[in-house]
Amino acid sequence: MLDRLNVRAAIVSIVFLTVLLGTWELANQPPEQTEALTEYEMLMGGSAPQARVPNPSEIGLLAIEELSDPFYDKGPNDKGIGLQLMYSLYRVLSGYFLAALVAIPVGFLIGMSPLMQKALDPFIQVLKPISPLAWMPLALFILKDSEISSIFVIFICSIWPMLINTAFGVSSVKKDYLNVARTHELGRIKTAFLVVLPAAAPTILTGMRISIGIAWLVIVAAEMLVGGTGVGYYVWNEWNNLDLTSVVFSILMIGFIGMLLDLSLAKATKMVQYVE
Repeated sequence: MLDRLNVRAAIVSIVFLTVLLGTWELANQPPEQTEALTEYEMLMGGSAPQARVPNPSEIGLLAIEELSDPFYDKGPNDKGIGLQLMYSLYRVLSGYFLAALVAIPVGFLIGMSPLMQKALDPFIQVLKPISPLAWMPLALFILKDSEISSIFVIFICSIWPMLINTAFGVSSVKKDYLNVARTHELGRIKTAFLVVLPAAAPTILTGMRISIGIAWLVIVAAEMLVGGTGVGYYVWNEWNNLDLTSVVFSILMIGFIGMLLDLSLAKATKMVQYVE
């Protein structure tokens, strides 16, 4: 039954995609050249530039060209899309795993201790709503390095979903499980690793899944601000070159990598889920 549903869903998705791309292609053809010249064209000695969103066939041709050699490096402003994505992934994963190292232990502490929950909650509620990009000027001033500042911004935006979900998952562990642990005279450390962690793992990984999505969103904006390398800088640089085909192609690549990151965490979440 499930396989049949998946097949039907795939067919519907392909139909939607075909209709979308076909409509886009037909509705976005280059305008025909007319013999009559506008006043601007006569002053410029030629036809006025016609800016338009590229159609799918143009984007597809560029994708084939770019993906045939995605890791080329011809200088600061001419690097392949694969190389730019690697820079961005390095920053995202560095900040993300640093956040996990802090958020998960602190989340355990908050979830297992009502005292720490009440003591730390005001700090969390004040810091959580602050936009990660608001930290960028301060990070650049203190750290003096755009690379480290970008990783710090990813750290800040990743920490809150993981911390809150970990605390919620730990505090929601059934009392029966904890009573069994006490019956077996397990200490707090063993209880945390053998009882609480397996029970809270699905909730913790859900927080990690939310965090990776936010981190991938933020890194694009951060790289547009600091420049240098990365997929965010690639998008902004291509916009400055008025190459809309490359801009749309890079947007699609950002979405594709974001989907892969989300699917990897979704798969990990399913692996730790259990049925009572």
